Amino acid sequence: MTAEGFLEGRRLQMARGVLLQCIMGGYPPARFYGSDDGDLALVPDPAQIHRLPWSSQPRALAICDAHELTGESSPLSTRGQLKAVIARYAALGLAPVVATELEFFVFAPNPDPTQPFQPPLGLDGRREDGHSAFSVSSNNGLRPFFNEVYECMAALGLPRDTFMHEMGVSQFEINLLHGDPLLLADQTLLFKHLLKEVALKHGLTVVCMAKPLAHTPGSSMHIHQSIVEIGTGRNVFSDKAGEPTATFRHFIGGQQAGLADFTALFAPNVNSYQRLCHPFASPNNACWSHDNRAAGLRIPASSPVARRVENRLPGADANPYLAIAASLAAGLYGIENKLEPSEPIQGEFVVPDNLSLPCTLHAALERLKRSQLAKELFGKEFIEGYIASKTMELSSFFDEITPWERRVLAAQA
Repeated sequence: MTAEGFLEGRRLQMARGVLLQCIMGGYPPARFYGSDDGDLALVPDPAQIHRLPWSSQPRALAICDAHELTGESSPLSTRGQLKAVIARYAALGLAPVVATELEFFVFAPNPDPTQPFQPPLGLDGRREDGHSAFSVSSNNGLRPFFNEVYECMAALGLPRDTFMHEMGVSQFEINLLHGDPLLLADQTLLFKHLLKEVALKHGLTVVCMAKPLAHTPGSSMHIHQSIVEIGTGRNVFSDKAGEPTATFRHFIGGQQAGLADFTALFAPNVNSYQRLCHPFASPNNACWSHDNRAAGLRIPASSPVARRVENRLPGADANPYLAIAASLAAGLYGIENKLEPSEPIQGEFVVPDNLSLPCTLHAALERLKRSQLAKELFGKEFIEGYIASKTMELSSFFDEITPWERRVLAAQA
């Protein structure tokens, strides 16, 4: 809308069904979002209105909440779902604290999607060959791009902790500073948008697919979680002696109880399971461990004040609002019901059947469909609408025959 209209407070409305739009552009049947397909009101968050520094024309972006026209938050809004989870913690005098680690690939333009992605040409005229993991000079060939990324982050008020080259070819990771879950979800969304826009200016393509390259580690969005007491700021995962508390155990127990049911929320696309089924330290289990990256729930080495639970299941393709909401809701469920976790695992381990996770989108959606816990925590309307939208995406995928099938199966008797 125009700046004048925005500043006048003109209400922006949008069809309710857009919140269930598929990634291909279609919509599930209207019964999932109201047969009239009425409007929602988009209400801007005053703290999340940003001038876009990469735009040559004056433009701004406002992150909005989706409200029903009666005034309440729409149950179909993932940002609204996260706000509701935070409110449930606040009712207990608690405040969750999270940080996200986002991995992504920087590629050359890929106008033909039947061809694999390629690393971009560096300033030296060569493409990276995959030997640059954690190198201090690994992104020098992309320095102009990263310099503008840093400048735009500063302009948007996005504080960064660390930036590094990851294991994959032309794969990078940013760690955002820990803080309020809603703020971190907003920052993660803004950062992904920033990356793609700045990349286009530099003739590059940023890809946040979970697994864009074969035989290469995928891209995650790990979520670090702790809980503090409102008023004191005390981390309730540690007692006065610095030892883990019952709340810490119950939070892990809740995560283990919810991870399999919520897999489709953490791994929302067909490609998500390419990452999970070819692990490369990408977990496909609900085990927990002290500092073991093969576990879905890792307890990083830290001081007692920083004790936290890292959920390693979400991919870079996950909706940050929904992934954080689902992870925190599972932990709160464990706290409220005093759930005890399994024993921690260390070293090489075999995943018990009760801690394994769905390994395809179809299996994950079937598990979500049967989950009373998901409907209890997020509401029947949201879960059924989400499943309907993702089922359409899965059906669209099955409408195509892949090159592997033509290459390998065509010659079979």
